[in-house]
Amino acid sequence: MIKAVIFDLDGTLLDRDASVQKFIAGQYDRLNKWVGHIPKGKYTARFIELDSRGYVWKDKVYHQLADEFTITAITWESLLQDYVDQFKNSCIPFPHLISMLKELKSKSIKLGIITNGKGKFQIDNINALGIKTYFETIIVSEWECVKKPDPLIFKNALEQLNVSPDESIYVGDHPENDVSAAQKAGMKGIWKKDSQLGSFETDFIIDDLADLPLIIERIKNECGKSF
Repeated sequence: MIKAVIFDLDGTLLDRDASVQKFIAGQYDRLNKWVGHIPKGKYTARFIELDSRGYVWKDKVYHQLADEFTITAITWESLLQDYVDQFKNSCIPFPHLISMLKELKSKSIKLGIITNGKGKFQIDNINALGIKTYFETIIVSEWECVKKPDPLIFKNALEQLNVSPDESIYVGDHPENDVSAAQKAGMKGIWKKDSQLGSFETDFIIDDLADLPLIIERIKNECGKSF
């Protein structure tokens, strides 16, 4: 019996690539007085490159940008603070996010989030998506002092939801940090396909969040059990 579904955030619920594109274009316009000597295309493209899809924290990104583009009228710390303060205003959800969560809740499935990142920053983004109230637990690596793929962070979430690993599914976009890590923790793993990460062979793959309830129904039928 599947009692809980736990999600990654960035690249799974939050369309981070689109959100970053929106944010960095907005930052350039907002701070044009100080960064306008740089062509907008170069500024945005270099930020996205240095960001490495979120795997490099922005202190390093902005320090590098300031050095490369000779940004002297504003400090890299101020650019970083603008990111921390403003990114939430650029959050773009993947399609069918809310309807999918509502459908799972209607089946009395417990929902959670496990995300690597900074605590308040990630909570701000979750709030911006308007989804916080759907989740019984939200675990952010900074506050847990442990991050994916460490199995402990999955164990902590399961304990908070009061479910066992074999009663739980984890959904994420990263083959190793999300899907394989969850499987090693005893959970079922579903890969939200990310074409930029190539191919990945696993039992369950979705392209669209709307497909998730159907996958759970398939798992239920394969197990010969009902909710």
